[in-house]
Amino acid sequence: MRTPPRILIVDDQPMNVDILKTRLAVHGYELLTATDGAEALEVACAQQPDLILLDIMMPRIDGIEVCQRLKADTTLPFMPIIMVTAKADTKDIVAGLDAGADEYLTKPVDQASLVARVKSMLRIKALHDTAQEQAARLEVQAAQLAEWNHTLEQRVTDQLTALERMGRLKRFFTPSLAELLVSSGGEKLLESGLWSSSMTRSPVRTQPRGPYVWPLACGSRCVN
Repeated sequence: MRTPPRILIVDDQPMNVDILKTRLAVHGYELLTATDGAEALEVACAQQPDLILLDIMMPRIDGIEVCQRLKADTTLPFMPIIMVTAKADTKDIVAGLDAGADEYLTKPVDQASLVARVKSMLRIKALHDTAQEQAARLEVQAAQLAEWNHTLEQRVTDQLTALERMGRLKRFFTPSLAELLVSSGGEKLLESGLWSSSMTRSPVRTQPRGPYVWPLACGSRCVN
């Protein structure tokens, strides 16, 4: 919510607009005005006020339809609406609340009731905005946590794979040579068969064995 809060006053009677402006201006609010329903929709969508004081009986588009349209527009932020009208019948109050209004004031408007309802709706607006901001931060944190978990899982998988490779190599090589092969990627050379083919092309030559001397009981030797 802005500081100071922005309030849109909608009424087709200039005198009613002036009365509401005078009673609210002393509290330091930023005040906007509209003189019919169509203008109210335009100003509300463009300026996105923190609170709307909305008359019901207006030319072009009445307050009930204005309220319904604003509440149905999911692209707009939460904007509480107080119906301010001379229609005080129960059915009119119910119709306004059913249209999405958050509060209802009847004309002539009492000064104390007006200020109290405005402050109450602005508190609700501030709490709503705070909750939305916290929810957005939690969503970002959840996405970051999911990314960190994925990275951790990948690291664990890589480490387990390296340990499995190390175990296979240690059956044929010394531990230090096995670690060197895993760290340098030499295991791929072994798996590709290049190591074995190079060994085939360069066989290890062994020295021929010399003649074996059989010992005799008489002290002489017999050569095989």
